[in-house]
Amino acid sequence: MAASAPTKPTACLALADGTVFYGTGFGATGDTVAELCFNTAMTGYQEIMTDPSYAGQIVTFTFPHIGNTGVTPEDDETGDPVAAGMVVKWDPTLASNWRATEELKDWLTRTGRIAIGGVDTRRLTRAIRQQGAPHVALAHDPEGNFDVEALVAKAREWSGLVGLDLAKDVTCAQSYRWDEMRWAWPDGYSRQEAPKHKVVALDYGAKRNILRCLASAGCDVTVLPATATAEEVLAHNPDGVFLSNGPGDPAATGEYAVPMIQEVLKADLPVFGICLGHQMLALALGANTVKMNHGHHGANHPVKEHATGKVEITSMNHGFAVDAQTLPEGVEESHVSLFDGSNCGIRIAGKPVFSVQHHPEASPGPQDSFYLFERFADAMAERKSA
Repeated sequence: MAASAPTKPTACLALADGTVFYGTGFGATGDTVAELCFNTAMTGYQEIMTDPSYAGQIVTFTFPHIGNTGVTPEDDETGDPVAAGMVVKWDPTLASNWRATEELKDWLTRTGRIAIGGVDTRRLTRAIRQQGAPHVALAHDPEGNFDVEALVAKAREWSGLVGLDLAKDVTCAQSYRWDEMRWAWPDGYSRQEAPKHKVVALDYGAKRNILRCLASAGCDVTVLPATATAEEVLAHNPDGVFLSNGPGDPAATGEYAVPMIQEVLKADLPVFGICLGHQMLALALGANTVKMNHGHHGANHPVKEHATGKVEITSMNHGFAVDAQTLPEGVEESHVSLFDGSNCGIRIAGKPVFSVQHHPEASPGPQDSFYLFERFADAMAERKSA
């Protein structure tokens, strides 16, 4: 019996330094250029791919079993995938989950996202850790025809995330109300019918589960676009203001977000920020942000709260960080990463203004930090009773 011909690779991942990985393509065809990061979470690939914070990034999943839970609209963090592409070790397995409504491959194809399987993700992850998050080009061609030199050139020519404001690309087009609460067995999502606090949430790329957590904490949430002014925020007469997560360079988004936040702070309202919102608050208070070597992306990051000494296991997704050495007088570091000592939280001494770098809403990830939403609600309640 004649031996079968070797299978030709149908996907190619080209790094700016000329390194090339071949594999099996799935999802959409074509090519895309982005920054490459890795995520260590063992669950939640759909939530990760639909997290607006991943705009401009291709995600390498270190966990090999991707696709085994399929996808469901209930787990989307925004309407469609935002991450530019996906890199996995093994080709996606068929879905085996009672909640699944679609296969991962079909979902990626339908939503126009490119993916590559059969890659040595351990080798790729080591390269990212040692050399920093590279610029890459990812291509999928069912015929296996690739112009590798052209792909490497595209990766080298890409400008990168530094100086790039992506919040304006992923924010909402107009304001809207949110009352859906966190998913709970057996009813799924329910509505907040007796809110206690009015919150204005600035959408720099907000995950839906953050808004659900605010609603579950008793908040009536009004979401405004990233470019909203302080006058537009305060016109809603909120009890508190929330600053959401989002993608890109915080210094670039800060061009319009920082002046708004500075004016809102004069109103002496409780303010709570997460991820990019944390960085926006820090910039508004006079601190600086820096680009990290490879960032933090995963659901197992230990963070210590200075005030209590408590260690929380958290979900993280960020490539920039607040430089704690630049925090001005009166602004305290509240949380720190136990992985590398980087800043993970700040607060204004004596005021209900605080933010964290990690994601207390999880999705995916542990729920150790949900208390921060309750702390925000308590601050609003205390202000109203004063």
